Amino acid sequence: MSDTPPQNPDYDTMTRDIAEVPAVEVIVTVAVNLMSAAAVKLGLTEEGDEYKDLDEARKLVTALAGLLDASTTEISSFHAAPLRDGLKSLQLAFREASLVPDEPGQGPGEKYTGPVYG
Repeated sequence: MSDTPPQNPDYDTMTRDIAEVPAVEVIVTVAVNLMSAAAVKLGLTEEGDEYKDLDEARKLVTALAGLLDASTTEISSFHAAPLRDGLKSLQLAFREASLVPDEPGQGPGEKYTGPVYG
C-alpha cells in the first residue's frame, strides 16, 4: 500500500478544457448521457431488467425532453433530429414497459413534446 495521498484533480486544467468545448457539444453530450441512462432504467440494455426502474426512467426521459425543448433554437437540426428521434423511441419504450400506460400527453416528457403515438 502506498503512503502517497490520492491525486487531487487539477481544477484549473479542467476549467480550461471545458472552456474549449463548444456549447452544442456540451448539450449533445448531456443529452446522450440522459438517453443512455434512460435506456438502462427502461431495461433496454444487455442486462435487461436487472436495472429496470420505470420511476427513474420517467425522470430521465422528462429531463431529456426538457433539455431538448429548451435547446431547440441553440443546436442545429443536424444535432437535434437524431436526439428527438431517440427521445421518441424512449417515450414509446416507456409506454410499452408500463403496466398501466399513461394517457396520451401524460407520459414522460410529453408536456414538452406533445403526445407520442406509436
